[in-house]
Amino acid sequence: MPVNHVALFKLRPDVSQSALAQWTAIGHAMVGKIPGLIKIDTNTPLPGTEARAQGYGLGAVAVFEKPEDLQVFATHPAHMELLKAGKDICAAPPLVYEFESPA
Repeated sequence: MPVNHVALFKLRPDVSQSALAQWTAIGHAMVGKIPGLIKIDTNTPLPGTEARAQGYGLGAVAVFEKPEDLQVFATHPAHMELLKAGKDICAAPPLVYEFESPA
C-alpha cells in the first residue's frame, strides 16, 4: 500500500520567497533520487484556511511505495540536504504524520 508522509512547517517570519522556492526545488528534486518516493507536493495554505493553519505556513505530502521506504528516506543524502535547507526557513521542527492509503 502507498504511504503518505505529511509534513507541516512553521516558517520564519523573515523567510524570503527565493529561499522558499529554493527549498521547494530541493524537495521536488528528491523524486527519482530516493528509492520508493513516487511524488511530492508542497504549497502554502489556501487564503481561506490560513486562520485554521495554526501558524503552519507550508505543507508537504510525499507519497512512497511502501512503509519500508520511509526508513531509506529518513537517512538519504537528498533528504539530509532538504533538512539542512529547512533550518534556514523554518521557525520550529515540522509536524509529521504518516499513514497508508488503499491502493
